[in-house]
Amino acid sequence: MEHHPAAARLTEAATSAVQQHGSSGNLLRIVLVVMVLGCALTAWFLLSGYKRKDD
Repeated sequence: MEHHPAAARLTEAATSAVQQHGSSGNLLRIVLVVMVLGCALTAWFLLSGYKRKDD
């Protein structure tokens, strides 16, 4: 058994997903939705500290 880096395993998983479903549309859609939700959550977390008053 040979050692595969994590990037190679992810590439193999994405390639097999594309081959099984015929296109990468669903994978790209999922990646974009997760990225947008992550950005929104990060913005909320960072901006929530500004509305607290330091009296």
